Amino acid sequence: MGTVFSIAVRDPGPDTPEAVRRIAERLHRIDAVFSTYRPDSDISRLGRGELALDDCDPEVRTVLAACRQVAAETDGYFTERPGGRLDPSGWVKGWAVEEAARLLRAAGARQFCVNGGGDVQTSGGPWRLGIAHPGQPGMLAAVLSGSDLAVATSGTAERGAHILDPHTGRPADGLASLTLVGAPGTGIARTDAWATAAFAMGPDRALAWAARQPGVEALAVLPDGTKRWTSGLPRHLPPSGPADWQPAPG
Repeated sequence: MGTVFSIAVRDPGPDTPEAVRRIAERLHRIDAVFSTYRPDSDISRLGRGELALDDCDPEVRTVLAACRQVAAETDGYFTERPGGRLDPSGWVKGWAVEEAARLLRAAGARQFCVNGGGDVQTSGGPWRLGIAHPGQPGMLAAVLSGSDLAVATSGTAERGAHILDPHTGRPADGLASLTLVGAPGTGIARTDAWATAAFAMGPDRALAWAARQPGVEALAVLPDGTKRWTSGLPRHLPPSGPADWQPAPG
C-alpha cells in the first residue's frame, strides 16, 4: 500500500506471534487486491477495464460500497475516484489497520496499538500519540492521549499536496494537516476516510463539519502553522497547549 505498518502489544500471550504472522498475511492479501502501486492488483485491473467487478475479489465490492457511503456522509468530499482514477486507498488503509486489530483481539490481546502509515487504532491504554508537524520535519504538532483511540491525519507532510477536492478537481491547499479523533466505537477506516474528506473541505468547513459529528474531534494545522481545533479536543491533550492555538469559530 506504499506505507509502513507497525504493531505494539503490551500484553503479549502465547497466541500473539501467530496473530502477527496472520496479520502479515492479511496485509499482503489486501495489498495484492487493492494496491494502486501494483498493475496486477484487482483494483488496478478494474480501473483499466481489464476486470469486471463481478470477477474481482468479493471484498472489492464491499470496499467500494463503503466508499460511496462515506461520500454521502461528507457531502461528496470523499471519492473512490480522486482525479478520475479508481483509488479507494482513502478507505483501504484504515480498514487494513482495523483488520490487524481484529486479529490481535481474536488472539486475546487487549492492550495494543496498530499504526498504518500514521492511521492509528489503539486498544486499552492510555496511549500517547504524536502528531507530526506538517511544516517542521521531525517535530510534533501535538501529542494526543487516551484509551481505545482511532486517530487519523491527512496532510502534506509526507506526500505534498496530493489530496484533491472532488468538487473542483484541484489540490486542496487550505490546510497543512487535519487530524481527526474518532468517536468511541468508530473504527479507524471511517475516521481515516473522514479525515481525507474533511481535509479537502478546507479549514472552516472541515472544523464545522467535524463539530457536527457526535464524539468526533479535530485538530487543524494551517499553512502558516496556526493550530485550530474543535471544542472537545482538549480532553485528548495535555493540560496546557501552546500559546499559538486558536479555537475554531463556533
